[in-house]
Amino acid sequence: MHRLPLYLDLIRWNRPAGWLLLLWPTLSALWIAAGGFPGWHLLSVFTLGTILMRSAGCCLNDVADREFDLHVKRTAQRPVTRGAVSVREALAVGAVLALLAFALVLTTNTVTIFWSFAALALTLVYPYAKRFVSMPQAVLGLAFSFGIPMAFAAVRGGDASSWQGLLGSMPALAWVLLLGNLFWVLAYDTEYAMVDRDDDVRIGMKTSAITLGRFDVLAVMACYGIYLLVWVLALDGYARGAIFWIAIVIAVAQVLWHYRLIRERTREGCFKAFRLNHWLGFTLFTGTALQYASQ
Repeated sequence: MHRLPLYLDLIRWNRPAGWLLLLWPTLSALWIAAGGFPGWHLLSVFTLGTILMRSAGCCLNDVADREFDLHVKRTAQRPVTRGAVSVREALAVGAVLALLAFALVLTTNTVTIFWSFAALALTLVYPYAKRFVSMPQAVLGLAFSFGIPMAFAAVRGGDASSWQGLLGSMPALAWVLLLGNLFWVLAYDTEYAMVDRDDDVRIGMKTSAITLGRFDVLAVMACYGIYLLVWVLALDGYARGAIFWIAIVIAVAQVLWHYRLIRERTREGCFKAFRLNHWLGFTLFTGTALQYASQ
């Protein structure tokens, strides 16, 4: 038990913003796929599964980035980087968490199980994308958005006998929402990358903040705009009503506030904008869920 505090630090237990950023779009997709409350079983599976997989991802990410994190002020004291948790130990913790998440997926259906392997592949690829891809945030966007098609699969099932069947079982709406969510991830993870830009340039890390250069703030705002626009257009005929539009107005106000936080590109402002992004996801989820409840 004396190792528990280190493991909790490893999985960022005291910083829930990470798993909340994953949770809200996934729950929104559950509500949309089910046309309302999806039931306690699926709600529990996806809530617990999101927390477990994000925690497992932290373990892998810290192992992959341990040499880089040593040279970044914000990350130099992470357990693996400072040697408090060994590489083998961190991977073992991550594997246990991932297996627990998979056990939850096994209580759903075959289609969801198949899609969970694609989600796992993206989780494994992302930590290494930063070495080769100019905008690794796009890879993270796919990984952080894959709960959306999995939610649709869990609610609606389908044909898992072939790839054609798996793809054919998924409604276009799921992929449109995934695309919109990808732009949200690009926005908030670019804010995150802006915090460490100077350190990342020095150590040779690739990030969207470096790639975009002086257009970083403009790109972040454009990504926010695309995200909200896709959300509005995609839900035409689903959960659009007075409550939904109130949520959109509140979301737009948050985006404008984020602009004020990041426009000067200060570390403190960019990091605060990133940390508070989960409220944007919460706003859209709440507006969507309440709109369904009112119908």
